[in-house]
Amino acid sequence: MSILSKANKEALTSPLNLNNPVVVQVLGICSALAVTAQLEPAIVMGLSVTIITAFSNLIISIIRNSIPNRIRIIVQLVVVAALVTIVSQVLKAFAYDVSVQLSVYVGLIITNCILMGRLEAFAMMNKPWPSFLDGIGNGIGYAIILVIVGFFRELLGAGTLLGYQVVPQWCYDHGYVNNGMMTMPAMSLILVGCVIWAHRAYNKELN
Repeated sequence: MSILSKANKEALTSPLNLNNPVVVQVLGICSALAVTAQLEPAIVMGLSVTIITAFSNLIISIIRNSIPNRIRIIVQLVVVAALVTIVSQVLKAFAYDVSVQLSVYVGLIITNCILMGRLEAFAMMNKPWPSFLDGIGNGIGYAIILVIVGFFRELLGAGTLLGYQVVPQWCYDHGYVNNGMMTMPAMSLILVGCVIWAHRAYNKELN
């Protein structure tokens, strides 16, 4: 099968829109609530999930024919746990402040329903390359939603992006006030709901 075959392209691009794991399958919502108060941790979390999903899909697909069916979930968890540990240690070494912000949520990637779903539904039944592309696609699809939510929550809640002030001081001098509700976890769910509404309105075929 060609590296750029139609099936491989669909595995990579479908989760970015018509089969997005968050706005279509409504998975991974907990992360949107937990790590999107600021844009930077949202980006790092999305990137971490993308890397882990891609490589766990790849590894499980490679060894899928040698995994006894009765222990397949255990094997999947071991692979994911090893990758999560590696990513966690890399974050602590090179992005310590962000790793502190993400706290336990990096470790909880092990139980991310998107990741475990792709292992069970795709990697266990497909070859390594399509599985790798599927992992990248679903990770990026998830990350896009986190970045959108994190962008608006930080911008409207603090007037900053990536820690840099973007709302000019004269706005505050003329009475502009940051929306404190954006810093509350409930707002992430409201924003995700708005993204789902906009996505469904644009993609009529999903209705």
